[in-house]
Amino acid sequence: MPEEPVLEHSVSHLSKYDEVPQELHRAMLRLNFPSSYVVVGAYRLFTDKSLYAPAWDKCRNGARRGLICGFAWICASYSIQRRIIKVAITNPSSIFSMRYITRFEETAGELSHETFLGFKLPFNISTYVAILLVGSQATGIISFFVARNIRVVRRRVWDQTVASRGKGPDFWQPYVEEWDSPPVVNERWGRLDKIFKIWFWRMLIQKVILLPLSLYPFVGTFIAAAFKGLSTAQDLHKPYFATKKMTAHQEAVFIEERKWDYRTFGFVAALLEGLPIVGLVFTVSNRIGAAMWAHDLEKRQHYVAAQRRTSVVGRSETVQTY
Repeated sequence: MPEEPVLEHSVSHLSKYDEVPQELHRAMLRLNFPSSYVVVGAYRLFTDKSLYAPAWDKCRNGARRGLICGFAWICASYSIQRRIIKVAITNPSSIFSMRYITRFEETAGELSHETFLGFKLPFNISTYVAILLVGSQATGIISFFVARNIRVVRRRVWDQTVASRGKGPDFWQPYVEEWDSPPVVNERWGRLDKIFKIWFWRMLIQKVILLPLSLYPFVGTFIAAAFKGLSTAQDLHKPYFATKKMTAHQEAVFIEERKWDYRTFGFVAALLEGLPIVGLVFTVSNRIGAAMWAHDLEKRQHYVAAQRRTSVVGRSETVQTY
């Protein structure tokens, strides 16, 4: 029987440097699962005393004051907010009404009398939403007290994580394009992104749009994290881009080439950071995970740069021979 022809798949955006040497296999394996760096960051923060001890010492006083004030606010306002929420989501004319997916009984006094998409719930929808709402408010109160110190901690844990890998400032080399045919990025989106990163617009999006969305039972938290995923990952890698002295165009191309990596990493990071109160801890651990990710990305950048230099030397020697 005649042999079937072998089709050659030509994928123009792939790099000829995808085949890496043995010493980079572990790094490439980690790069294939970018969300794993979130887990690695949390593990390192909770187990490495050189990371968590200085971080807690820096934020201890503010965290204690914030916890006291946040706890007082929860005790004083939870019952009131829960009643308001119950009225809002049970009133058919309310924009927050959930009657079309949730069955409420007017006489329901016990937790098991409500259903969500046909499933019995172990608690009231109003209780769930109220807990998330007051939890986010308590998180905001704690953030107010630790805002300045936690910014310092985030910067320090990045530097400490990089130093723990045994790399100096010369490890971070200029940007090298890895793709044979880089994607074309829209510069207008870059300017629009800068506008949305202005403090006022950022607060408007996060507190007015995404906060109510995150309070939607069960799925809202995941939807809000998906919306914030890419911007969260970009913010976490700002030190990496700054260290490599990348231009805005290079950053845009770099992220576009790895947009799904950034989306998955950012989704998990935003999901954990969105948890009430404990999410503040993950804003620190995610910096550690982002630094670990940047370290592996830079290893690949070194490999691609070395391969390009080798290919240039080989071509020049061929020209001289002719």
